[in-house]
Order: sequence, then structure tokens, then C-alpha cells
Amino acid sequence: MLESLSERLESIFRKLKGKGFLKEDDIELALKEVRIALLEADVNFRVVKDFIEAVKAKAVGKEVLESLTPGQQVIKIVHAELCRLLGEAENRIKLAPNPPTVVMMIGLQGSGKTTTAAKLARFFKREGRRPMLVAADLQRPAAIDQLITLGGQIGVPVCSNREPDSGGLTGAAALATHAVKKARLEGRDIVILDTAGRLHIDQALMAELKEIKDGAGPQETLLVADAMTGQEAVNIARTFNEQIGIEGVVLTKMDGDARGGAALSIRSVTGKPIKYIGTGEKLDMLEPFHPERLASRVLGMGDVLSLIEKTQSAYDVAEAEKLGRKIMEESFSFEDLRDQLKKVRSMGPIENLLNMIPGMGGKLKNVKVDEREFVRIEAIINSMTKEERRNHNLLNGSRRKRIALGSGTGVSDVNRLVKQYVEMKKMLRMMKGGKNLRLPGIPGF
Repeated sequence: MLESLSERLESIFRKLKGKGFLKEDDIELALKEVRIALLEADVNFRVVKDFIEAVKAKAVGKEVLESLTPGQQVIKIVHAELCRLLGEAENRIKLAPNPPTVVMMIGLQGSGKTTTAAKLARFFKREGRRPMLVAADLQRPAAIDQLITLGGQIGVPVCSNREPDSGGLTGAAALATHAVKKARLEGRDIVILDTAGRLHIDQALMAELKEIKDGAGPQETLLVADAMTGQEAVNIARTFNEQIGIEGVVLTKMDGDARGGAALSIRSVTGKPIKYIGTGEKLDMLEPFHPERLASRVLGMGDVLSLIEKTQSAYDVAEAEKLGRKIMEESFSFEDLRDQLKKVRSMGPIENLLNMIPGMGGKLKNVKVDEREFVRIEAIINSMTKEERRNHNLLNGSRRKRIALGSGTGVSDVNRLVKQYVEMKKMLRMMKGGKNLRLPGIPGF
């Protein structure tokens, strides 16, 4: 996500931080490079112009040029302006005072609308809400099948015209109105409407969406836009806002190699905030959009708060205390190692987690974590007996050969894992003693 832009900006600001003092010409040159980097990242040219002027007005002041750390001061100004550009504050869906809250998802075909509807339902369910999904895309039977399948995976009911109580409704607006009434009767507090899309904007699509909106009366209409389309996503958002009216945007495919211009332009051009971002294909990969966190990541400052939140979602207090006791008692086993690797993998791609650590982004430019290595480790551990997993000293040559055959790996793979495990045990013992140490190599690097 915005990796190329982040690398460019880090390089530019590294030069500024290396100077003992700054002249106005230094800032002019740096901002010229920033302007080029933003334009190459597909940020709207008017947005770039206003952004550079705002930064320049604050950066060439006496308090910056004569400060002890002028380079850092300029970066601070750029960070503040990026936050302002992105919306400054987090914007979540506003819940209706009288349930259910109706959320209408709109967008072009292929933007990830149906999957995003399911992700949003899962998000609300984890917050203790009782969501309902509505398959109001009657143009594509496959969209109904997809939503029913996704609803089953997350345990959220799906209202469609295939249900007996719908009476075989053929109109999307009538189905949406029926779904809201049904949700109220069943005590559902969130209704998420998955509507039809097209390959392009046309009058038939707009007429149908207006009819659904008039009938269902959604509190929030969210546009689902593909971040990979760059400035086209901004143009689409502007058109939908003018013709239908939207309360916010969900940007999908932010984990791809998109240049990121949509994320940096959409608020300024449309006046509507980004509310959520999709960071992967899995149903748990939807995040509330935090402008200040994205600004920090773009400038190579990491995103510690998001990393903490991901960790908290994977671990509870009881589990953390149990793990702590095992470390203190020196009883950390292969079973514990397997469980911890599963939890780390559940938090998302390893590269994404590492990029949230301040200062790591630039260092990891050419580093690729081989996720298959974690699968091999799990297979090796699963091929051990319970006694072997709890006592690695039992692993003699014949046992290691058997484990390699059972896991589809080589004896050298088993030997390497055992060696890394022993090193990890030593490391944990040193941590218990409060000594400084270096971490052993991470598998897959």
C-alpha cells in the first residue's frame, strides 16, 4: 500500500534531515521532488498544488529554518498536512437511534462490493451487533450465490428473493424494503444492502439505486471503489456523490501495488471521507480508515497503533498470561510454537505487520517473507508425537527421518527447525534473566 510513494518521500526527507540547517532553496527543491512523487503516485494535480502550497507556507517560516532540527520540523508539517488531506479524524458509520441502521453499498461491478458487504457484516458482528445482509443485486444470480455463501461463512443471515417469505420479489427496491421490515421484526440492528453494479455508470443503474435509496431509507450510503483504478476511482466517487449522494467511501485492494492516488485525493475532491479500507481478500481484512496512521506509514513512521490492535484481536489476556507462565517456567514447547505461528499468521501478511514497525519500511524493500515456510513448520510439528512436541530431546535420527517423511519435507528441514527452536528456548531463558540479546533469524527471510 503506497510503498513506492513512501520510499520516494523517505528518500527526499532523509536528505533534509542530514543537513545541519536549511535554506529556503533547500525546502523549494525538496517540495519540488515531493510534488513529482505525488503526481507519479496518481494524486489529483489540483490536490497536489494545494498541498505543496500549504506545506511551503508553513515550512519557510523563521521558526522552522532557525530551529535546531529543521528537517524534522518540515516532516512534521508534511505529516500534519497529509492528515488534513486525508480527513484528520476517523469516520465510522453512524448508527441510527432506532434500529436497524441501514447501510447501502454501491459501486461499479468488479470493485469488490459483495465481498466488502460481508466483511462489513463480520466487522459489526465482532462488535456485538446483529447484522443482516441483503442480496439486492438481482442483475447477477452469481452475486446472490456469493453473498449467501459468504453469509454462511461468517454466520450472518442473508435476505434474498429466494426465501419463501420474500414472495419471489423481482424488484431490488421492493426486496430492500422487505428486508428492512424483516430485520426490525427479527431484532437485527444492522442491515447491509448489496446492490447491483455495472461495468460503467449508466442511467439504468442510477435509477435503480435511487429507487432502492428512496424505499429503504439508508442512514449511510457507502461507495465501494477499487484503489487500483487510481484517479478513475476519484472520478467515480464524484459522479456517484453528485447523482446518488454518499456518506463515505470504502477503498478496496489497498494491499495491491496501487500507486495510492485515490486514497490521497478522494476526500479533497469529493468532500466525502474514506471510512474503511480493504487490505486483503480474507473476510477479516477490512479496517476502519485512520488518516493519521496512513500519513505516518506514507512517511515511513510505521503504524504502531494498528499493530497493537491486530495483536489484541489475536490474543486475549488469559492467553498472554498463560504464555508468560510457560516462558517463566521454561516449558515453551513445539505445540506452543505452532499455536503462536498460527496467531501471527491470522493477523495478516507478515510484510504488512513488519511495515507497521517504525523505521522498518525502507529496510524491508527487498525482503520477502515466504509464507510457505510457516506451512512447512506446522506440517513438521504436526508430524511429531505429543511426547516429541513436548520434549525435543526425544528427537533422535530415526524419529527425525520419520517426521520428515510424514510432513513431506527433508531431514535437513526438521534439523533446521529443531535448531531454531533450541535457539529460541535459549533466547527466552535470557529474556527471563533480563539480559540483552539478538533475536534469531525469522523462518522464511
